[in-house]
Amino acid sequence: MLKSLFNFATMDLGIDLGTTNTLVYMKSRGIVSNEPSVVAVHKDSQGTRKVIAVGEEAKKMLEKTPGSIVTCQPIKDGVIADFETTEVMLKYFIKRIHSKKFYTRPRIVISVPFSVTPTEKRAVKEAAKSAGAHEVYLIEEPMAAAIGVGLPITAPAGSMIVDIGGGTTEVAVISLAGVAYCNSVRIAGDKIDKAIIHYIRRKYNLLIGQRTAEKIKTTIGSAYPSPNEEEMKMDINGRDISNGIPKTLEISSKEIREAITEPVIAIVDAVRIALERMPPELASDIIDKGIVISGGGALLKNLDLFFTEVTGLPVIIAENPLTAVVEGAGKALDEISLLKEIATNC
Repeated sequence: MLKSLFNFATMDLGIDLGTTNTLVYMKSRGIVSNEPSVVAVHKDSQGTRKVIAVGEEAKKMLEKTPGSIVTCQPIKDGVIADFETTEVMLKYFIKRIHSKKFYTRPRIVISVPFSVTPTEKRAVKEAAKSAGAHEVYLIEEPMAAAIGVGLPITAPAGSMIVDIGGGTTEVAVISLAGVAYCNSVRIAGDKIDKAIIHYIRRKYNLLIGQRTAEKIKTTIGSAYPSPNEEEMKMDINGRDISNGIPKTLEISSKEIREAITEPVIAIVDAVRIALERMPPELASDIIDKGIVISGGGALLKNLDLFFTEVTGLPVIIAENPLTAVVEGAGKALDEISLLKEIATNC
């Protein structure tokens, strides 16, 4: 009996339900799943929808499917855009992780953007319960990220975390186990990818897909030039809009830096606005401690240099930027009293 109760407890999950990727943390085991937040749906002539792939398998189909198959990302800008598909996706991840024990109803902690509405919060909770959760707790992404990177969230002092995900950027100051100030903008990694797509199309009349744009960003993208930096170049493939013929061209890191200037400045402006509007006592704490950046966007080359240039403050890239939020959600399961204190109510 005691063993079965222990197994039940260790089935508890922390979930980072991201625009780009969904990560799942299982208590006592760590991160057990990290897959794209993509679902492939087959539609027949009667309009009936059937899910045929989720996660990595669905992402492979992006922009390569026939008319009868649609690939979609049910999470838009960090919140549920398609409740039905999100529920299917959550069920897939939870049941696959629990394997033959999927009938166990776990306690689940899910991170949500600070700016979500009560209606959106209820949608997330309902999706998780429909997917098999016994209890569902929602915690704000900046709080989860702060826990995940090891910031002293219960201390009577301010700690600033900037979490740059796929759909949203959250700039928050954490103090005394609460979000003392937060500035949330729906500009993040996806907007940077789209900026690259638009730039290539406008300048070269070449159409590229989202996966190609993401590869360009991670390979030669940068937010700020390094001292004595050598220009990097990369060959990309796309379709010439004028004649429809596939075409290859070479682009440079300088061009990509120009292409992503607008969304990067918008992210840095969110940080600057936060520094201007937070209470003075908290601001003095940030001067001493600096700013911590997490999320996939933290991996954009030289973003920390750009932040320092604009704010004049020391900037630290988290050791675990891609997994900070889900690790924070998972670690919250170890302290239920703290979890209940930091959980956001619908």
